[in-house]
Amino acid sequence: MRGCQNARDVSLFAPFPFMSHPVENVVIVGTGCAGLTAAIYTGRANLNPLVIEGSLPGGQLTTTSEVENFPGYPHGIDGFQLMQNLREQATRFGARFEQAQVQSVDFNSHPRKLVCGDRVILAKSVIIATGASPRMTGVPGEKELYGGKGVTTCATCDGAFYRKMDVAVIGGGDSAAEEALFLTRFASKVYLVHRRDTLRASKIMADRATSHPKIECVWNAVPVAVEGVEQGAVSGLRIRDVNTGAERTLPLKGVFVAIGHVPNTGPFAAALDVDEGGYFKPAAGSQVKTKVPGVYVAGDCADHVYRQAITAAGMGCQAAIEAERWLAEHGG
Repeated sequence: MRGCQNARDVSLFAPFPFMSHPVENVVIVGTGCAGLTAAIYTGRANLNPLVIEGSLPGGQLTTTSEVENFPGYPHGIDGFQLMQNLREQATRFGARFEQAQVQSVDFNSHPRKLVCGDRVILAKSVIIATGASPRMTGVPGEKELYGGKGVTTCATCDGAFYRKMDVAVIGGGDSAAEEALFLTRFASKVYLVHRRDTLRASKIMADRATSHPKIECVWNAVPVAVEGVEQGAVSGLRIRDVNTGAERTLPLKGVFVAIGHVPNTGPFAAALDVDEGGYFKPAAGSQVKTKVPGVYVAGDCADHVYRQAITAAGMGCQAAIEAERWLAEHGG
C-alpha cells in the first residue's frame, strides 16, 4: 500500500488492500466550522478527505441570519453564506462530500470503521466535528421564530442586534447568568426567567446577575409560548407561575434560551472518552487528540466553554494538522 515503509505501517494497513471497500486517508464527520476547516486543511495537504454530512449540513450557523464576529468580514456575513463559502473552499482543495448519518463506529480495528446505514466507511484517520445541539424548551413559537426572528441560543453571537430592546434569558445556571450579563451591554432590560426561586449558577455569577440594575429576575416561572409567530418576529414571552398557575406576557423582542447544549457524540461515546455532560474528553496535553491513535475531535462536540465559530475553526485546523502528521508517520 502506498506509503507503508516499515513494519509498523504494514501491521496497521497491509491486510486491507484486498477488501472491497476503499480505505480513505481521512474521514471528517460534520460540516460546521470545525469540520469544514479540517476539510480545507486536509484537502490542501492532498489527503483527498471524505466529509460526512449529517442531518444539518453547515451546522448551527446556517440558522443564524448575521455573523458579525467572524474575522475577515467587517460588515458581517449571513451564517448560511459563511458556511457555503467554507464548503466551496474545501471543495476547491479536493474535499468530497457524502450525505450520511454515522450510526456506530469500530475504532479497535485498522483501519477505523464508520457504519452509516448499510454502508461501511473505512478510514486511516478520523476527525469528529459533529457539534452540539442547543437544548430547547419546546414551547409553541420557539421553533417558528428561531434563527433571525428573535429566538436564539447565543448572546455572544446575536446580542448586538438587540440594542435598546427588552429581552429575556431562559435558564438558571452559569450560562444563563453569563448570557444575561452580556446582554446588559446592549438591551434596555433583561428578564432572567427561572423555574426556581434561586439561580443554580455559582455564587459569584448569581450575585452579579441578581444585583445588576438592568436584570430583572422572574422567579418560579416557566415559558408557555413565544409570541409573534403571525408577525414573523418575537413580540413577547408568555410565562406561567409554577406556584399559582397564573400566566402573563413579558413584552420583548428577543428570547435567549440558555438551558444547556446536547453534544452530538452518541455514535462515538462507546469508543471514546466523554465527560458527564457527554462532551468528548481529549487526551491529556491536547485539545483534539483522543485515546485512539489517528482519531481526533474538534469544535462544539468537545468544547462546552467557548462554543464560537472561530474557536471551532481553530480546533478543526489543529485536528487536520495532527491527522496529517499522523498519516505521514504511519503510512498515509
